[in-house]
Order: sequence, then C-alpha cells, then structure tokens
Amino acid sequence: MNTKIFDKIDTLLSTLNNYRPLTQGEVERLRDEFLIDFTYNSNAIEGNTLTLQETALIIKEGITIAEKPLKEHLEVIGHKEAYYYIEELVKQKTPLSEKLIKDIHSIILIDKPQDKGVYRRVPVRIMGSVHEPPQPYLVPIQMEQLVLEYEEMKKNLHPIESTALFHLKFETIHPFIDGNGRTGRLLLNLELMKEGYPAINVKFADRRKYYDCFTSYHELNGNANAFVQMVAEYVQEALERYIDIVSL
Repeated sequence: MNTKIFDKIDTLLSTLNNYRPLTQGEVERLRDEFLIDFTYNSNAIEGNTLTLQETALIIKEGITIAEKPLKEHLEVIGHKEAYYYIEELVKQKTPLSEKLIKDIHSIILIDKPQDKGVYRRVPVRIMGSVHEPPQPYLVPIQMEQLVLEYEEMKKNLHPIESTALFHLKFETIHPFIDGNGRTGRLLLNLELMKEGYPAINVKFADRRKYYDCFTSYHELNGNANAFVQMVAEYVQEALERYIDIVSL
C-alpha cells in the first residue's frame, strides 16, 4: 500500500483544523446534508428503493411515501437514529466493544425486533461472494477476537488502514442475520470520526467497486489494499470538500 495518500490526508486534516470553527448552524447544515446522502446510499446498497429525495422527506419532514413499503421507511429512520447515536459515541470517545456493535445494530434493525442486537443462529450465504461466512457457533468467538485484534491493529497501522481492515473483517464474519452492511458502514464512520477524520459516504454508484474490494480481500489472502485505497480516497474527497467550504 502506497502510504503517500495517508501523508496527504493528514496534511489536509491539519489544514482543515487550522481554519476557524464553523458556527453551530453551519455544522448542523452540513451534518444534515451528509446524513441524508449517507442514509440514502447505505440503504440503497442493501436494496432499499427509496430515492434520495424521498429519503430526505422522511428524515426532514417525517413524510410517508405512498406505495413504498413500511420496511423501507423504518430502514431510513433506524439509520438516522443510529447515526445520531454514533455521533454521541464520538463525543464520548467510547471504545469499540461487542456491546456497542450490538447496540448500533439494534437501532438499525428497528423493523425486526426479534433479530436486533443478536448474533445470527443460522448459516448464511452471501450471493455472488467467493467467501462463505463462518458457522453460527463460531460467530461469538470470532467477534470477540476481532474486537481484541482491532485494538492491536490500531497500535501498528494508520487509522484509515485499521478502520478499513476492521470493516472487511466484520463483514467477513457477517455476524447478524440482517443489517450487517449498514451496521458495518456506521462502525467504519464511528472509528474514522473518533480519529478526527470526516465521515465518509460509500456511494450506491460505487457498489460494484465496493463489492470488488471484498472479493479482492478474500481472493488475495487478506490483502486489504483495494479497500484501504477506496476509504482513503473518500476521506480525501471529504476533507477537500470541507476545506473548500470553510475557506470561502
């Protein structure tokens, strides 16, 4: 992995931090715009058919979209509430734990109360994937190991690299019966934000590239470079956008 992009990102982060703080109103406006975009894209990747405009109406106005399933409305509401929750976790610098992961999943999966915050108890297959997730009895063991391993990764890797690698490993375990992708992308942003980086939005338009990163990871014996690069590019793009805004 070419680490030059990490140097560039950290320089951009330093530049952004040197600008005057935004007002509370400006921060909230940018946050609300990001949240709508992030919720739309993260849900769309998982098959939600609500448009960006419809997602915005649900989040901002609480409007019900005719002829769209209740499940899709609940997915928007759950994702919004989970994002607010991770913002609080960032403020408190809450360490990552299995309980925290289950709490986020519980908020995400408000449409399936029987499954929320519970590790799956049945085998699953990911359609089109070269990887087969572990058997259910291995999930608690592997999740415990992952949280411990992540603490070690943070000591030795750049934050962008460790958060990207955590995401790949989390999705590889596929610990829940549903909601793994949305939960995983929220966890990715939680850890980036705790390190001072902006949250990123994995776009629906980039879903093929996103999935290809997992294929690369599994076929190349755990080589995470493709996804690390993707996350780094998203972080760089977000930093450059915010610098453009505050430097006007």
